[in-house]
Amino acid sequence: MSAPSEIAARSWVALVHHPVYDKNGRVITTAITNLDIHDLARSSRTYGLAGYHLVTPVAAQRELASRIMAHWRSGEGAAMNDFRRQALAPVEVVPSLDDSIAAVAAAAGSPPLLVATSARRGPRTVGYDDLLADPELPARPLLILFGTGWGLADQVMDRVDRVLAPIQGAADYNHLSVRSAAAITLDRLFGDRT
Repeated sequence: MSAPSEIAARSWVALVHHPVYDKNGRVITTAITNLDIHDLARSSRTYGLAGYHLVTPVAAQRELASRIMAHWRSGEGAAMNDFRRQALAPVEVVPSLDDSIAAVAAAAGSPPLLVATSARRGPRTVGYDDLLADPELPARPLLILFGTGWGLADQVMDRVDRVLAPIQGAADYNHLSVRSAAAITLDRLFGDRT
């Protein structure tokens, strides 16, 4: 089994804005938020991931995210906050999940193991340690998918290789923000346990 830091260095996260569900079970496209851009980038950088993709088919949303990131990467923001510049450096905005998969495959030299996150258990649900011990990981990069709205649509879930076990708290409530869920997931997979 590879060390978590070695796996992290060959891992990407994708925040999927389409196709996702709304609270009524309809497939929708959600809007990119400023918090999602920054917070998932900071979490990705903290845990040593190779990159972070924002996935939306809406050109205006991709342009907005690109403008926000440009401010912090090379504009006035870069001079004010080097930590933010570093976190946003590996972030890409892509139109589709297929584009995210292709970008990871091009960067890593092989197609990624697709792993979804979900608040629900399913037939392909695996624990965090089980994922890290997966025999396919040494040969393939990892792409972890987070859904916005009310979760990834079935057309995405049907494509994934594994689904990570849901994050369960002590309360009878399970509706974390995607930013919180991503931070917890990355810590469980790649956090320092010493």
